[in-house]
Amino acid sequence: MKYWFILILSVFAAQARADIEYRDFKQPEQEQAYQSLINELRCLVCQNQTIADSNADLAKDLRRQVYEMLQQGKSRQDVVNFMTERYGDFVMYKPAFKLKTFLLWLGPVLFLFAGLAVVWTLRAKGAGADKALSAAEREKLKKILEQGDDA
Repeated sequence: MKYWFILILSVFAAQARADIEYRDFKQPEQEQAYQSLINELRCLVCQNQTIADSNADLAKDLRRQVYEMLQQGKSRQDVVNFMTERYGDFVMYKPAFKLKTFLLWLGPVLFLFAGLAVVWTLRAKGAGADKALSAAEREKLKKILEQGDDA
């Protein structure tokens, strides 16, 4: 029985293998550039994942493309330019500050200031609403309070 258990486990263990991509670099600088790039490029088919984190086929292709371009002697900027020309600014996790992306970068700050302006305006309106009672209103209030004491 013990041998059957070991046999069954070995069959399942053979099926459980990890896909490990091994890349051989000529220089350590290339490997650093590769790691940096795959952590900055977004997987286009995954939700909020870099191509380093994704196992999608497109991410594997993009990692291979980055590796090949670095092996050809392309610079980091050449790889970024190639990817953004082909896939647009969305491929970058931190897109460059351009006219097309300024709202993406400044939007949160603009919304913060707009929210603060709304709060400030509402508070200013609310502060002016506290007015003193007129003589007639004070008399009416006094009568209501006296009636409440009798009950």
